[in-house]
Amino acid sequence: MQLANNKILITGGASGIGLGLTERFIKENNTVIICGRRESVLNEVAGKFPGVITKVCDLSDETERVALYNWVVEYHSDLNVLVNNAGIQQWIKIDAPDFFKRAKDELATNIEAPLHLMSLFMGLKSLNTIINVTSGLAFVPLTTVPVYCATKAFFHSFTVSARHLLKAKNIEVIEMIPPALNTDLGGKGLHDAFPPVSDFIEAVFEQLKQGKTELTFGFSEAMANGGPEDIKAAFNRMNVG
Repeated sequence: MQLANNKILITGGASGIGLGLTERFIKENNTVIICGRRESVLNEVAGKFPGVITKVCDLSDETERVALYNWVVEYHSDLNVLVNNAGIQQWIKIDAPDFFKRAKDELATNIEAPLHLMSLFMGLKSLNTIINVTSGLAFVPLTTVPVYCATKAFFHSFTVSARHLLKAKNIEVIEMIPPALNTDLGGKGLHDAFPPVSDFIEAVFEQLKQGKTELTFGFSEAMANGGPEDIKAAFNRMNVG
């Protein structure tokens, strides 16, 4: 992937990893479009980075995904990079009364939305790069967030296939695999003890410069490259009790 002079859409680009990517891609001289559900948060980012283009969109809604694509076609048809970053994480128990409803919300945002966007954006002749943000939990699940882990395992597998399938179209598919970072994913304060997003961003951009298509950091690097015994040991450490 060339790191400069792109027009990039980052879903969920106003907070967490998405915001880190927004800031760094701007620094690398790219035009960045971010979308999200909360207009106030998007406006805050635009206030800090005046060049950012914002679009309110609830990616869990199929009609809004189509509207987003049509808006891009009308106003930003030269967009060449799609970053599927948006995701939600639910701390849920399988026997909870609202389990299925909340699980469906995760499936809609973490699987349906990025697959639908990839399908839609195939219609852009300028598209040459897709970055899918998965998770180290795609390799070893944390059982307090069982559906989230399963969605990321699915998305990891799909991304591997998409990388192979889209070679013929000259579309590069990159997987960005973060570990737990200090973000508000899943709720405020849950990840305060983990590394800052800035450390992850620096690491993955160095890997992008090296031409890598599977970007890892810390725990996610260990799990992506670990054998069965490593995965089993990590699972046991993470899921005590």
